[in-house]
Amino acid sequence: MEPDYLATVLLSSVSSASILLIATIGLAVVFGLMGVINLAHGEFLMIGAYAALTATQRGLPFALAIPVAVVITMLIGACVEVLIIRRLYGRLFDTMLATWGLSMIFYQLAVLIFGTVTPGIGMPQFGITIGRYSLAGYPLLMIAVAALMLAFVYGLLTRTVYGMKARAAIQQPEIAQAIGIESARVNTMTFAIGCGLAGFAGAVLLPIVPATPAMGFAFVVKAFLAVVVAGPVALTGSALTAIGLGGGASLTASFLTSVAGDAVFFVATAALLWLFPLGISASWRRRM
Repeated sequence: MEPDYLATVLLSSVSSASILLIATIGLAVVFGLMGVINLAHGEFLMIGAYAALTATQRGLPFALAIPVAVVITMLIGACVEVLIIRRLYGRLFDTMLATWGLSMIFYQLAVLIFGTVTPGIGMPQFGITIGRYSLAGYPLLMIAVAALMLAFVYGLLTRTVYGMKARAAIQQPEIAQAIGIESARVNTMTFAIGCGLAGFAGAVLLPIVPATPAMGFAFVVKAFLAVVVAGPVALTGSALTAIGLGGGASLTASFLTSVAGDAVFFVATAALLWLFPLGISASWRRRM
C-alpha cells in the first residue's frame, strides 16, 4: 500500500471521527451532568444548521452566522428545560419519551417552514495534497474544531465557578440549595449549553452536511451510542469512544464499503457494552 494513500485514509478517518465528536459533545454534556438523554439532540443540531443557513441567506458572513445559531439553540433549549425537562428529573423513561415527541414536533415544523430540500452554502474551496491524492480542507479543519470544542467544554466544566455549581446542583441538589446555589437556574443553563453545542455542531457542519429536516438522524444514533458506551465519565469518555468507534468505522469504509463501516461501528459498540455494561469509564477515577 502506498504511504501517500495510507496517510490520506488516516487523515480522512480522523476527520470523520472528529465530525462525530463535534455532534456528540452537546449530548454528552446534558447526559453527563444532568442524567438526561435528550432524544431531540439531532433536531437541535438541525435547528442550528437552519439558523446558520438563514443568517447567511440574509447576508451575514458564515463565521458570524455560527454564533447566531448557538444563541438561538440555547434560547430554545432553555425554554424546553423550563417547560418540559424540569418536571421530569429522575424519570429517565419519561424524559426520553418527552424529548422523542419534541423531536417529531421540531422535524414537522422544519418540513412545514423549509420543505424537505434546502440549498447548501457550499464548502470552502481549499485543500491539501499528499502525493497523488488530495483532500478537501474544510473537513480536515474539523479536527482542530473538535479539539478546541472539547478543550473549551472541559475547561468550562472543570475550571469555572459555573462548572462547580453545575456539578453540585446535579450530584448534591439539597446541599447545593442549602449553600445558595440556585439549582433550577443552573440546570436551565446546563441544558441550554448542551443545546447550544448541538446548534454549533449543526452550523459548523453546514458546508459538509446540508440543512434538511432529517439531517440530525445521520448523527444522533451514533452520538447516543458513543455516550452510552462512554459511561459515567461522559465528556472524556465520549471523546474516546467517538474517536475510536468513528475512526474505526471510517477506516473500514475506506477499504471496504460504507455498509461495512457501519457494521463495524455497531458490532464494536455491542462488544464494548458486553465487556463494559456500565460503560468504559465506569472504573475511572476522573469524573468528567
